[in-house]
Amino acid sequence: MTFDAIYENGVFRPIEHIDLAEHQVVRVTIRDYPLQTSSPGAKRLNDMIDWEYMDDCKKHVSGQPIPTLEEVHQALSKIPGSLADDLAAERELR
Repeated sequence: MTFDAIYENGVFRPIEHIDLAEHQVVRVTIRDYPLQTSSPGAKRLNDMIDWEYMDDCKKHVSGQPIPTLEEVHQALSKIPGSLADDLAAERELR
């Protein structure tokens, strides 16, 4: 489940109704989207992000936690060998 929220007075308040039981424990991942700020730098960054693609990605992981960059790095680090070595070997075969 992904939803937008506002942080006010030390509490995250969902913008829309969220169907959860009272006192239900959840894991929260916070991503600060520059969409909410009007600074010129944030606007340029926001313009570079393909928000339609991001929304499409969310549909594919619906109901599953989206891994953090560190979790992806840890998973990839367990793959034996080196991608650079694999690419070099593949080029030599051509």
